[in-house]
Amino acid sequence: MTSLALTITETLRYRGKIGQWSWVLHRISGLGTLFFLFLHVIDTSWASLAPDLYKQAISEYQSPLFTFGEFVLVACVVYHSLNGFRIVMFDFRPKMWKYQEQAARNVLIATIVILVPTFFIMFAEVLRHYGAVGIDFKLGEIISSNAQFVVAIVVVLALGIVVSTIYSFIPGIGDADASKKKPKGSRLDRIMWSYMRISGVIMLPLVLGHLAMMHVIQGVFRITEPIVPVGATVINATGTAVNFVAIRWNTMFAGVAIWRVYDILMLVLVALHGFYGLHYAVNDYVLNKRINRGFQIAAFMTALGLIIIGGMGIISTIPVDTAAMIQQTIK
Repeated sequence: MTSLALTITETLRYRGKIGQWSWVLHRISGLGTLFFLFLHVIDTSWASLAPDLYKQAISEYQSPLFTFGEFVLVACVVYHSLNGFRIVMFDFRPKMWKYQEQAARNVLIATIVILVPTFFIMFAEVLRHYGAVGIDFKLGEIISSNAQFVVAIVVVLALGIVVSTIYSFIPGIGDADASKKKPKGSRLDRIMWSYMRISGVIMLPLVLGHLAMMHVIQGVFRITEPIVPVGATVINATGTAVNFVAIRWNTMFAGVAIWRVYDILMLVLVALHGFYGLHYAVNDYVLNKRINRGFQIAAFMTALGLIIIGGMGIISTIPVDTAAMIQQTIK
């Protein structure tokens, strides 16, 4: 981890131009968003797989600590999305590189322009909610319930390192044999380079749309109120978080559970995009070959696990009429 400490100290010492700070902010905002994704996918899957746990998670999300985190999340997503689009634009239009400094400034300006009214709307909701129910930090509950996520991360990293260690001793493909081969970029790296850019553009309306619907128009405080979820037509009469999600996922448009399709598409795109972005960060900061490979294995396992768990949560309560329609289509 020496390279990580060096990056931090040299970044603060060097005080480079806006290009350097754009890189720093892009990486920080990406890692911050990825951390929230890990929590959010698992928590949201509980809406159908473990309703009582989801009820507890939403209660914690409505605490001041997570409220502050939500503001940070929105800032991270907005900046990372806009700066990512800038990166894609210059990667595919290299002749425009001479405008990159101005483009980086424009991203910062656009981020601020978007965040000011967004934060105003969100803060009004914060005042309304805490003014009505009071402030409860729920620190004990948050520490207790989220300790399991910390344990899960440690276990997955440990398993990744164990698998990597075993791999290093396999004759013919282990570290000793691999060191004799001339290093070269893999085909997967080239494919994923393109995927990161293409998926970034596709995700832009999906992620920003989800952010607007679930964190601004109807934030976490509204989930437990008797309202009609955005994009749905039925009121959440029970005022429960589980019913809010069920109504949204059961909303049909032209015979399609539109929000299920939306969320699954976003889940797959974001998970692969986010964890491959983590792959770049690991390569930059974890120089030990065995540990690096262990972290990469852990990242792959986590991404795959999130897609499976999140997908199960989304499709596990498909209405009967939708299932029948699918069967008829197959026939």
